[in-house]
Amino acid sequence: MPSVIIGLALLALWLYCLFDVITTPEEDVRNLPKFMWVLIVIFLADVGALTWLLVGRPRARYAMYAAGGGGSWTQSADVPRGPDDDPEFLRSLERRLHDED
Repeated sequence: MPSVIIGLALLALWLYCLFDVITTPEEDVRNLPKFMWVLIVIFLADVGALTWLLVGRPRARYAMYAAGGGGSWTQSADVPRGPDDDPEFLRSLERRLHDED
């Protein structure tokens, strides 16, 4: 029974990594071309899947940094911000509101 559970877990890991490689945009893939990663994950199965997770998968878009003794989450610079985080948008909104008065 334990060998069946381990086998299913490895199959799930392999399928997850295969779909992850296929759906990852080409420009986000690290170290090798996307086509090579697909081949590695398919033919090397679990070793290829672990290699993809450790070496090929894009880095997280969120980074943790220490600030004042505590930690907080921040978005990396290439992630679009919401309009309420954009100072220029807030200034233009303020101008429009004052012009309506």
